[in-house]
Amino acid sequence: MTLSTTMILAAAFAAGLALGAFYFVALWETVRRLPETASPVRLMLGSLVLRMAVLTIGFYFTMGGHWERLAVALLGFVVMRKILTYRLGPQKVAQPAH
Repeated sequence: MTLSTTMILAAAFAAGLALGAFYFVALWETVRRLPETASPVRLMLGSLVLRMAVLTIGFYFTMGGHWERLAVALLGFVVMRKILTYRLGPQKVAQPAH
């Protein structure tokens, strides 16, 4: 594997991280706003369409016709999901002292 190939795959991984960050932070914000919105269905569907459009376009351009780049970008996406699930997941509730 040449240096240029490594750099391209590293950039694809970074793009996957960025796409994952966008997707899951936008999902988190959508869910947070559901209780206060007048039209939750419109909010969820609009958010879904926007998130999927950005994701599809982002993966398409990152891929550039090479499945290897898509695979590495998807790996970055999954890694970001794990990171954000850990950071934004359910808050730890303090256990009462016995």
